[in-house]
Amino acid sequence: MDTDLALVLGLLLAFLAIPALLSATSDRRTPRVSAVLLVVACGLFLYAFTIKPGGYRIDDIPEAIFRVIGRFT
Repeated sequence: MDTDLALVLGLLLAFLAIPALLSATSDRRTPRVSAVLLVVACGLFLYAFTIKPGGYRIDDIPEAIFRVIGRFT
C-alpha cells in the first residue's frame, strides 16, 4: 500500500470515527465500532509515517490528499 493512500485512509477513518464515538457515548452505548475505527486509523497513520523516508510534515498532508484524489479521478 502506498504511504499517501494509507495516510488518506487513516484520516478518513478517523474523521468518521469521531462523530460515531460522540454519538455512542451520548446515547450511553459502548463505542465498539468507533474504537475499532480509531485503532485502524492510528495503525494506518503509524504505517504511513514510519514507511515513508523522511516522514510527513503538516504541509505534506494536503498534497498527499490531492495526489490520492488525482490518482482515482
